Amino acid sequence: MNPNAASKPAERPSSRLSRFSRWSTSTTAMLIALASAFALSQAFRTVGAMMATPLSGHFGLSPQQIGTWAGTFHFMFGIMQLAMGVSIDTFGVRRTVLAAFPLAVAGAALCAVASSFHALLLGQALIGVGCAPAFLACTVFIARHFDASRFTAMSGLVMSLAGLGILFTGTPLALLIEAASWRAGYAVLAASAVLSWILIFWRVRDPVRAEDRTSAETAPAERQSLRKAVRELLPLFAMPHTLGLLCFACVSYAAFITLRGLWLGPMLHDRHGLSLVSSGNVALVMTIAGMISPAMFGRLDPGGRRRGRWLMGCAFAAAVIFALMAFTHSLAVDIGLPILYGLLSGYSVLQYSYTRAAYPAAMTGRALSLLNMAMFLGVSLMQWTTGVAASWAASNGVEPFRAVFLTITAMLAVGTLAFLLLPRAHEKAGLASAQP
Repeated sequence: MNPNAASKPAERPSSRLSRFSRWSTSTTAMLIALASAFALSQAFRTVGAMMATPLSGHFGLSPQQIGTWAGTFHFMFGIMQLAMGVSIDTFGVRRTVLAAFPLAVAGAALCAVASSFHALLLGQALIGVGCAPAFLACTVFIARHFDASRFTAMSGLVMSLAGLGILFTGTPLALLIEAASWRAGYAVLAASAVLSWILIFWRVRDPVRAEDRTSAETAPAERQSLRKAVRELLPLFAMPHTLGLLCFACVSYAAFITLRGLWLGPMLHDRHGLSLVSSGNVALVMTIAGMISPAMFGRLDPGGRRRGRWLMGCAFAAAVIFALMAFTHSLAVDIGLPILYGLLSGYSVLQYSYTRAAYPAAMTGRALSLLNMAMFLGVSLMQWTTGVAASWAASNGVEPFRAVFLTITAMLAVGTLAFLLLPRAHEKAGLASAQP
């Protein structure tokens, strides 16, 4: 027995509770700081709704080029997910975000002074790489430092906070573009990214968990590598429910971002003659609805087998909304349905709970990285594909936005059908019935 043990006063329960409360408050503050980078990432991925029209006029861009411009961000964002996951595992959330985010600042600055379409594409690519760890950092931070039962609710809260970035790309960005230019929009985003970087540098630390210390003591020399990470993804593909999940992930979030982040403004301007600010007002209301939605679905998460059914039901409802917008040229419909879809869009947060429950705990990080990669590469694919569809429609006497919305409808239907017909987690792995 330790002779000093008797002389050491026992820690009071109230003291332990106070220390836990301080740690919890500090951890929440760090999560909010990380969410500021995610909010900027959301802003960068949705600038197209207000910038597509002035960019088309300034550079003489076709719809296909606009789709390529918007999709470049998401392509670079998507392909960097695995590398960012490795970096987070190796160097931590803080250092990964601080190292990558300056590229977003540089990309936004380049776009602000771009003199050609190719300079715009390069700027978008830099922004995509710089923003790549923003959302993954938040999800990993939540998974590591919050109780598993709070994962869905905290993820929904972060997605709602990050909606502030999308909020900026509605009316505020439209007013800024009309008062100054689209270049001013990029300049403001670059300055905001600098402030976010400073906030993360100041507030965020990587708390050391007991299991981290144990792992460091038992395997101090073991380090993750990109090659090893790729090898570790292979067991995910060996599990029968992975393919259906990836097919669904490629289209679910992509549909929302393709509408809100690219075609909403041009559709309201070209189809109905709304001004940029009026279009921004619609985008603003849709964004507010989209900010409410993730937290709402986080609270309503049914868990277990019903989670997959909810995902498919919401995706089907989204496909119906886009089909109606394709064939209905009513201003009321084209304003009302996007706002309704904003309220529906938060169902994508359920994918993270589904993924967390569908794989063993040791595979959660890899599964979430793969899910993020599929989601954002899906956005890139959908934006590029709808741009091609709009260009084809314009050259063949078809209303471009009808082609855009029918393309989104078809992609949603194919992804949802694959999720329905291919094996799902609760059917094969027996894991998804567990609560996250």
